[in-house]
Amino acid sequence: MTIRRMDNILIVVEDLEGAIAFFAALGMKVEGRTIVEGDWADRIIGLNNVRADVVMLRTPDGHGGVELTKYHTPPAISSEPRDAPVNTLGLRRIMFAVEGLDDLVARLRTHGAELVGEVAQYEDVYRLCFVRGPEGILVGLAEQLT
Repeated sequence: MTIRRMDNILIVVEDLEGAIAFFAALGMKVEGRTIVEGDWADRIIGLNNVRADVVMLRTPDGHGGVELTKYHTPPAISSEPRDAPVNTLGLRRIMFAVEGLDDLVARLRTHGAELVGEVAQYEDVYRLCFVRGPEGILVGLAEQLT
């Protein structure tokens, strides 16, 4: 048995609607929305009395996904500063291959995103940057040069 594919990344958020708007501005589409609760959910994640809103978003190619979860019970807790630098241990960013990098960064800024550093070029291959979105989410954007 081997891994078939990476399906999605889960991000716990407080402002669910703001996070949805941010990822929609990135080009992702809402695939589904539900409330998760009950004994089965408690057993899977090891918490008691779980009640959470879950929204699944997909990339335009249909292969990658981001699962946004807002916990009502038990309430979410913060494990690090929201503005932790990119060299902090643990999952630090999600990277997307994009087109129209400058326009995309401008569009994401209208949803509160800020550049972490600056847009830089790697050889004649990519233009890249990191942006920090809602909830401190770090997103890498890479535009391949032709």
